[in-house]
Amino acid sequence: MRAVLAREMDCRRVLGRFWSGWRRGLGVRPVPEDAGFGTEARHQRQPRGSRQRSGPLGDQPFPGLLPKNLSREELVDALRAAVVDRKGKPGELTLFSVLPELSQSLGLREQELQVVRASGKESSGLVLLSSCPQTASRLQKYFIHARRAQRPTAIYCAVTDGIPAASEGKIQAALKLEHIDGVNLTVPVKAPSRKDILEGVKKTLSHFRVVATGSGCALVQLQPLTVFSSQLQVHMVLQLCPVLGDHMYSARVGTVLGQRFLLPAENNKPQRQVLDEALLRCLHLTPSQAAQLPLHLHLHRLLLPGTRARDTPVELLAPLPPYFSRTLQCLGLCLQ
Repeated sequence: MRAVLAREMDCRRVLGRFWSGWRRGLGVRPVPEDAGFGTEARHQRQPRGSRQRSGPLGDQPFPGLLPKNLSREELVDALRAAVVDRKGKPGELTLFSVLPELSQSLGLREQELQVVRASGKESSGLVLLSSCPQTASRLQKYFIHARRAQRPTAIYCAVTDGIPAASEGKIQAALKLEHIDGVNLTVPVKAPSRKDILEGVKKTLSHFRVVATGSGCALVQLQPLTVFSSQLQVHMVLQLCPVLGDHMYSARVGTVLGQRFLLPAENNKPQRQVLDEALLRCLHLTPSQAAQLPLHLHLHRLLLPGTRARDTPVELLAPLPPYFSRTLQCLGLCLQ
């Protein structure tokens, strides 16, 4: 975890990015025990006949992920360290659960921090926190009005397994949440009826632009104009280009004789993403390491309103996580 930017305008406080994704409640996803990361993993006994791939980028395939056994104090320290620019007044381990300690650590006393905007629970990126209810309300209204006017306020970066057919465009799909085998999954709905809309089906829209391509993958910028659970992941699956590290929806894309096609969403359970041998070599990963690949979806840029109505919007940037940058280097991709 590293800091990106923190700034207080009025009584707004902005916290920077998080390398790893979120658990429920915007928590931190720990490194799996068998992921093959770090010093301990390098000294673990390997099965006979297997060798861990290591390339010029080192032995840690996903640098920057938080350790598995993170204490509350360590998480608070990491969050406090993420604030690098301050102006103005000073159960399950989740971001929500440690907000009181973080408030105290930042010297906010009785002021309570609340999450205004954050990337999805499995993705990395900017986190927007506020210690002022009025400012939080103003920001929420700003985001709502921007969505209604179809003005994008967030830009995500994604690495996809596959290259979209068009270099840019928009993705429109009606989506719904469906409980499948004990898991809530987002599934597309073809030609939704008025009844479907009333029952929770939502029409969603995202813009995309391919920034770079290489080794059968693409670096894509995504701008969601609507908000729905796993919207960007499902939208890229509909383009037959699942996000790298998407172990929830990538199995919906099948391949026969080199041609990709969509499989019925209702009949496909979540499973670890399977990458072909050529891509594994490019990434310097073993199949077992690839099974722990983090989701390469990062909230990179966020627009906020200025202090006054006529002010130019403020742009917040979150540099890419180390494991994301490592993947780009392996694939020969560059974020311009």
